Amino acid sequence: MHVVVNAAMSVDGKLASRRREQLAISGPEDFDRVDRIRAAADGVMVGVGTVLADDPHLTLDVTDRRVQRQRHGRPGNPARVVADSTARTPLDARILDDEATTYLLVSEQAPEDRRTELADAGAELIVAGDDRVDLAAGIDRLADEGLERLMIEGGGELISSAFEEGLVDELSVFVGSMLIGGRDAPTLADGDGFTEEFPALTLDDIEQLDDGVVLNYTIDG
Repeated sequence: MHVVVNAAMSVDGKLASRRREQLAISGPEDFDRVDRIRAAADGVMVGVGTVLADDPHLTLDVTDRRVQRQRHGRPGNPARVVADSTARTPLDARILDDEATTYLLVSEQAPEDRRTELADAGAELIVAGDDRVDLAAGIDRLADEGLERLMIEGGGELISSAFEEGLVDELSVFVGSMLIGGRDAPTLADGDGFTEEFPALTLDDIEQLDDGVVLNYTIDG
């Protein structure tokens, strides 16, 4: 599985304010870039915190891109994937509509009744991990389902876990002209952080979009 992490952050590395409210860090040029990356992916993944905070749809914005995918024998929209250890995804979440296949990665700790309710609401559940989602195992199961290229959009806990488990191949991050601050504001890579064996990144290119820049990296090793 080829894994691409994409995110938009402030100049001080924040994804949102301490209230975890969605902010307009980037603009229309970057929105189009993100849509292109989604169109190239087989699946778009977020953590359940993003679903609870933002209720994203995770589908393509540009109709022509959906049409091009269908002409090549692919679904119009990439599959949607949520890492949701205890099955907290709301039954009325936008990702559970019929615009695309939705996979929920849950752990053995997810209550059976919630699993049944989410399956009835249209989700395809993948159980991976005991107390929390085993991300590597879950991604392997997604590969078994035919997904070859996965785009991870956040939040910071999910991105951190993907780096910790050595799953990331590329990182593309928009840095907007905004200062957010706050010790409790989510960052690009939350979690415990690294104290040694830091991920090695190679900067491939820099692109100016809107009122910011996009940094594209290859993850070494």
